Amino acid sequence: HVQLVESGGGLVQAGGSLGLSCVASGSLRGYVMGWYRQAPGKQRETVATITPLGSTNYAGAVKGRFTISRDDAKNTVYLQMHSLKPEDTAVYFCNLVRVVNPWGQGTQVTVSS
Repeated sequence: HVQLVESGGGLVQAGGSLGLSCVASGSLRGYVMGWYRQAPGKQRETVATITPLGSTNYAGAVKGRFTISRDDAKNTVYLQMHSLKPEDTAVYFCNLVRVVNPWGQGTQVTVSS
């Protein structure tokens, strides 16, 4: 297992930007990584994923606004978010995809209208 620590969340006005980071306690090489979010009263959903070779995939709701990237030398995955909307408000998590691994504490993103 690797421990994951997310950071970079905060309060931002609609239309603003935020950049999230996820630092792992061990190597992420070879793993598909994902960013997820969970809004109050809703199930956790996948926001974006990135393969070891850098291929990315995005949920329709964020495509064109969010960018996932990774730096395996730093054991870090990033999520750059632009043109934020109130419906993006959620706790954001990162984790390995299709691998059982504990969830971190997440980072809260709140977008005001």
